[in-house]
Amino acid sequence: MQVRPVPHPDLPMDDHRFSDLLGHDSWMRLPSAVRRRFGKRVRGGVSVAYQGVVTHIEMNWAGWALAQVTRLIGAPLPYDMSCAGKPAVVIVTEDIAGNGQFWIRQYGRAAGFPQMIHSSKRFAGVTGIEEYIGYGIGMALRVVEENGALLFKSDHYFLSLFGKRIKIPKPIAPGALVIGHHDLGSGRFRFSMRLRHAIFGNVISQDAEFQDAKE
Repeated sequence: MQVRPVPHPDLPMDDHRFSDLLGHDSWMRLPSAVRRRFGKRVRGGVSVAYQGVVTHIEMNWAGWALAQVTRLIGAPLPYDMSCAGKPAVVIVTEDIAGNGQFWIRQYGRAAGFPQMIHSSKRFAGVTGIEEYIGYGIGMALRVVEENGALLFKSDHYFLSLFGKRIKIPKPIAPGALVIGHHDLGSGRFRFSMRLRHAIFGNVISQDAEFQDAKE
């Protein structure tokens, strides 16, 4: 009788959730390093940490005001320009109870505690993936491939109250958000964030470069 080895509980498993959302052809156009990062699924409760540095941050007056206001609901947007050149850490933890992931982004600042951004990605909803920041606020995302980059584009924002889901009208929504994962080779990648409003233009942009996590 052949005895198969039992997988170590901390080792990653194959993950088809992102590739299923993207489609086979678009998935195969991504660099192999990107497919490897988004094609593995850690065991429930296990975390993967990526260390790097913030390389760019820019915001206009509307972006600064929006970032300050959203600090009342957990600061989901970078609000301190001094984080440029400071360390950045991203921690991804598989959700044990649900079909999703917890994301923690930590950005260093010139003074005081680092900014911590918490969110939860869930594979649900009409687009197949949603991001929650707490306080009943969420965002439906569309996953696309463009020029070898994996992009998460906001489809719409919503508010969940008393079991009801309310779609936030575009005129009062924060704007079109695009999160990008760009492979740089040699085990490095760039995280990009662009928030553009129809009236106020490019309100916030941020880039950070990271190293692959150690297996």
